[in-house]
Amino acid sequence: MTANADRGTWSSKMGFILAGAGSAIGLGNIWRFPMITGQYGGAAFVMVYLGSVFLLSLAVLIAELSLGRATQRNPVGMYNALAPGTAWKLFGVLGVLTGWGISSFYSVVAGWTFGYIFKTAAGAFNNLGPDEIASAFTNFISNPVASIGLHAVFMCLTMLILFGGVKEGIERWSKILMPLLFFILIFLVVRSVTLDGAEKGLSFYLLPQWDHLSLRGVAAAIGQAFFSLSIGMGTMITYGSYLSKKENLISSARWVAVLDTSVALLAGLAIMPAIFAFGLDPQIGAGLIFVVLPNVFNEIFLGNLFGTGFFILLAIAAITSLISIVEVPAAYFIDELKMSRKKAVTISGGGAFLAGIPAALNGNFLDWMNIIFGQYSLIIGSLGVSLFVGWKWGTAKVAAELRAGNPNFKSDKTYAFFIRFFAPVCITLLLIFVVAFPGLF
Repeated sequence: MTANADRGTWSSKMGFILAGAGSAIGLGNIWRFPMITGQYGGAAFVMVYLGSVFLLSLAVLIAELSLGRATQRNPVGMYNALAPGTAWKLFGVLGVLTGWGISSFYSVVAGWTFGYIFKTAAGAFNNLGPDEIASAFTNFISNPVASIGLHAVFMCLTMLILFGGVKEGIERWSKILMPLLFFILIFLVVRSVTLDGAEKGLSFYLLPQWDHLSLRGVAAAIGQAFFSLSIGMGTMITYGSYLSKKENLISSARWVAVLDTSVALLAGLAIMPAIFAFGLDPQIGAGLIFVVLPNVFNEIFLGNLFGTGFFILLAIAAITSLISIVEVPAAYFIDELKMSRKKAVTISGGGAFLAGIPAALNGNFLDWMNIIFGQYSLIIGSLGVSLFVGWKWGTAKVAAELRAGNPNFKSDKTYAFFIRFFAPVCITLLLIFVVAFPGLF
């Protein structure tokens, strides 16, 4: 196999962890997680989500990293290398299409965060009440020029970073931006939990009431765990392909999962108390952070400055996720079609921008893109990985790959159980439920 100089590698384990966490940490944590937590019962939903991350999604994450590093290829190339001439490569094709599809509507929502940087800096929400702030958000996303323009700006920024490659683009910016995001989130949590009336939100978020959790909520929690960790779309296969053999995949995967989950939990802790403090409905939906947080900033000294900083970092978190998603089809073009990085990124990002225009113009289209690519495709892709690793490639080969960076790995049988039986059964049940209830999360 001839190495392509445009592929690149991570310079260090920490570089990968921060880039992998940056891929996982984004709107899925700060926008989507609090939103569906409010919709599906609060603390009980959070408990199921945590269990899903560490009992189910982590096993698939480790599998994807192993597959990527073993082959040093994109999802399509990986299946072609390990199962040449078989239909397994269709799962790889699905991964590339999923990355392209998610990036198209993800960039639209990310564009909203970019627009809110300027609205907050200009004091657009000063002295407005909760209802007025909610109306301002509705009017903002209904503006077609603003939606398409911000979508274009965000995709261009993403492509510029990807032009720099793995080390100088993805890794470099992840190392700078991820620590800043943690700092500002912690500050928000401190202010939110000290608001008058915050105790009701804390109770909703921290004290499980299991009678509030439906089967639909359980399925949504499992699905959120997949979406949040960027598995099922080929991202972690691609990122794993840039890892060296000396890296410990188990500890790397754990760190990515822990950092990703920590940000989701902090985001919920920053938002849920504020929802109840301002008398808002926890089932507010897609506009949650764009409605709740401006209210919080109005209660903070130098709130405009702090709010502007938050939306800058939220946009940054969205970029670190979006670059990983666009990197999936770009890696396919680089590996399989031998394109230069710049050409591959231009086609991948430009195509995603064009595909996202209908989502920028119509919220219903955005919802359908989310259902197709953010639900069905992710779940099917994750099922394909677990079945392939458990029953085709074989758990013995996974164990050998894991020992390359961790000679003391001895949990072969435990991991084999989770990837061969537990993961496929759970994912299949989730797929059945999503088909029965479209638009689940």
